[in-house]
Amino acid sequence: MSVIKRMLSAVMLLGIVLLPYAGGAQAAERYKPFVLASKGPGDFQEKVKETEDALKNAGFEILGEYTPYKDTFVDNTRVIVVTNDELKKVAGMSRYGAFAAPWRVAVTQYNGEIQVAYENPLYFANAYRLKSDLKDLAETLKNALGAQETFGSKKGLTARKLRKYHYTFGMEYFDDVYELAEYDSHQKAVDTVEKNLEAGVGGVTKVYRLDLGNNVTIFGVARKAPPGGDEHMDEEWIMKNVDFAPLKGTAYLPYEILVDGDKVVALHMRFRMAVHYPDLKMMGKNSFMNIMPSPKAVEVALKTVAGGK
Repeated sequence: MSVIKRMLSAVMLLGIVLLPYAGGAQAAERYKPFVLASKGPGDFQEKVKETEDALKNAGFEILGEYTPYKDTFVDNTRVIVVTNDELKKVAGMSRYGAFAAPWRVAVTQYNGEIQVAYENPLYFANAYRLKSDLKDLAETLKNALGAQETFGSKKGLTARKLRKYHYTFGMEYFDDVYELAEYDSHQKAVDTVEKNLEAGVGGVTKVYRLDLGNNVTIFGVARKAPPGGDEHMDEEWIMKNVDFAPLKGTAYLPYEILVDGDKVVALHMRFRMAVHYPDLKMMGKNSFMNIMPSPKAVEVALKTVAGGK
C-alpha cells in the first residue's frame, strides 16, 4: 500500500472513531429562577384557594401568606410560603441553608390572566449552595401545581455558575450577608426581631416565622415604607422597577431575616436581587441603576428591625 493510501486510510479510520464525538462535549444544563405552573383566565380568589389546597394535599405546611401589592403594575398578587420535611432537612446541612427552608409560591393576576409560579428548586439548590439538588422537591411541586416552563433568564445559568454566583466584579456572593445584629443568646435575638416586627418598626412586618431547631429561626418579612419613610426599601417600589417582563417574578417576595445562633443576618440585596433577576441590565430603563439606593435602604430597614446599630 502506498504512503498516500495508508494516510487516507488512517484519516478515514480516525473519522469513524471520532464520529460520535463530532458535536463536542455536551453543553452543561442551564437553569432559570422561576417555574410557571399555569397561566390563564379565571377568578383570582378561587385560584389562590386552589393553589393552597394543592400545596396542602402535596404535604406542604403553609407558613404564611400575604398580598404585597395590587391594582398597581399588576392587578393582584398573593404569595404563599410553604415548607416540608425535605426542605427542613436540607436547611441544616449547609451554612445559611435555612434561607431555602421556606419556599415561595406566587399567584399573580396580570393583563386579565392569572399566573401561578414558584421558585425553581433546581436553580436555587445551586444558588444557595445546598447539599441537595432538590429534584424531589421539583417533582413534588410539578405534580401539585404544574410546570409549563421555566423563566426569569433568557439563557439561564449552569450549576457551576450558580454555585459561585455574583452579578459582576465587586458585587456580593451568597455568603456576603448583611450582618444586622448580635445578641447574648439566640432567644434574645429572636425575641427582639419578633417584638419589632409586631410593632412594624421601620415599615417591616412579619409574614411568617419558622423555627428549625439548633438555634436557627427564619422570618419572612414584608416591607412597606411608612409615611415620610425611604421609598427605596419598599418592596412595591422596587418590584415596579425590576419586575417588568410579562411573566412575573412575584415569588421573589417576601425577604428573609435569619437568626443563626446569636447573630441576625439577611442575604445582601445585591446578591438576592441579582440571582433572582440575572438578566437585569446594569444601566438604562428597568436596570439596577434605577434601584441603586435600595440595597442600603433595605439593609437599614432590616437592621432597625433586628435591633442592630
